[in-house]
Amino acid sequence: MSPRRRLVLFAALAILVAGAAIVGLRLLLDPGDRGPRADQSRPGPVLLVPGYGGSRTALSRLAARLRAAGRDATVLTLPGDGTGDLLEQARTLDTAAKAALAGGAPSIDVVGYSAGGVVTRLWVDRHDGATVARRIVTLGSPLHGARLAGVGAALAPGSCPPACRELAPGSSLLDSLDDEVPDGLPWLSIWTENDETVQPPDSARLDGAVNLPVQSICPAARISHSALPTDPIVTALVLGALGTAPLSEPTRCPA
Repeated sequence: MSPRRRLVLFAALAILVAGAAIVGLRLLLDPGDRGPRADQSRPGPVLLVPGYGGSRTALSRLAARLRAAGRDATVLTLPGDGTGDLLEQARTLDTAAKAALAGGAPSIDVVGYSAGGVVTRLWVDRHDGATVARRIVTLGSPLHGARLAGVGAALAPGSCPPACRELAPGSSLLDSLDDEVPDGLPWLSIWTENDETVQPPDSARLDGAVNLPVQSICPAARISHSALPTDPIVTALVLGALGTAPLSEPTRCPA
């Protein structure tokens, strides 16, 4: 082979190797449709993210039920009393997740209540949470905003803290989020049609998730927004969703 042809061949091989490296790097950074990132048969600890205002009381009861079922469950304490920048709250969740992994956890499960579900979505979107989350459950979360926050931001901006403004429908923060759950991340979004706080209640709907209004399987259920973390029906749904069986839409009322 002439030196010129040899040079052309080497150049072509170099291009192919570089192209393969780029593809590999893209797959590493963007898992795409490779399926679940975490081993679904090995549940790790559960991190529970409070809603607007940061109260840990309601989620503490749910955490106790999870512990009784043999799970390690921790309710996060959010910065700024849970009314500050949602991005900062997402960083708090990321710090807790990294600490759990550093402690030997194979992955984590996350339960986000109300605005805590938006914090969880931000964590997945901004901190690549899909690579370490095994499963996610959100309860009554205004993933597309809440009218009450919109009214507060428009009529009383001085009394509407950062999280309030960010939860207004059409806020720049909400508009910046991806529209779908990352491929391979099991996500159950539960809400109640009796929600008096998050309007419309189906703001909790998320493309790619298993979307479940409680009344679709329990028509007689009367559950308020504040009762979501403690209601026996919802608790049973959360416990089932965080198990090891494939996550699917429930077809019958658990209570």
